[in-house]
Amino acid sequence: MKAPKTLQEAIIYFASPDNCLTYMAAHRWPNGVECPTCGRKDVTYLSTQKRWQCKSAHAKRQFTAKVGTIFEDSPLGLEKWLPAVWLIATAKNGVSSCEIARSLDVTQKTAWFMLHRIRKAMASGSLMKIGGNGGEVEADETFIGGKARNMHKSVHERRITGMGQSFRDKTIVMGMLERGGQVRTQIIPDRQKHTLQPIVREHVEAGSALYTDEMGGYKGLDREYLHQIIDHAVTYVNGRIHTNGLENFWSLLKRGINGTYVSVEPFHLFRYLDEQVFRYNNRATKKNPLNDSDRFSAVLSHVAGRRLTYAELTGKVGETIN
Repeated sequence: MKAPKTLQEAIIYFASPDNCLTYMAAHRWPNGVECPTCGRKDVTYLSTQKRWQCKSAHAKRQFTAKVGTIFEDSPLGLEKWLPAVWLIATAKNGVSSCEIARSLDVTQKTAWFMLHRIRKAMASGSLMKIGGNGGEVEADETFIGGKARNMHKSVHERRITGMGQSFRDKTIVMGMLERGGQVRTQIIPDRQKHTLQPIVREHVEAGSALYTDEMGGYKGLDREYLHQIIDHAVTYVNGRIHTNGLENFWSLLKRGINGTYVSVEPFHLFRYLDEQVFRYNNRATKKNPLNDSDRFSAVLSHVAGRRLTYAELTGKVGETIN
């Protein structure tokens, strides 16, 4: 059976545990299965146990395809995990834990934990700068969070902090978008110059064309970048000077958060940012016509070495979950 290209094919294909194991092993070890402990490649496959055994004598010499990945220690089989990865990697506006729970016949709490583990595999962590070679980069910030007047009293007291009166219930997110390329996002404590400019220098190649709004935190970058400003009090577009590409990204992000996830705690927000950034950076373009199968494969290629425990996710050391 050929590897799946659509959701319908994925459901049929991953209903077989053998297909799941073969697909997972091929993406985790593209150059052949190797021991996660010592790296030895001449391992023996134990077909009756669906696992491998290393020929070297050491602890944990027997291992499965899930060891050392986001799937480790989960009693759920790959026939549930892989469809969950497919759904979140291909859903334009995200997929809720309630929907995953209904689709895979697991509890909502388990589905919520699964989705956060998958989001960790979506985090890019790229060290390559954007822009350069005539590239154009947009930089902007947005505020994310519910309206204070709609919050329950206990939630209001927990979330309202010491920021400005108008936005003290919001989390500030900064973004940088290379036109025709990738987007980067980061949660920031404020919009001051000492916060914004080091982030721009870290992610944007010097000499790039940089477009921002009139916010004072970006003033002074014209010594390192071809910095041009659009005054939103006057107009939103002046030739090539605008931040509309990043505004569109913010719109997609908020559509998922407000429409699909409804309520996102500030301390989990960076994971939802990773999810939306992955989806945007792996979108289909004329130069790079990716499909759902490509996005699914991209996530599976980064599941190793990114384990996330429930205690780490929630900060509740004594509580466990599948």
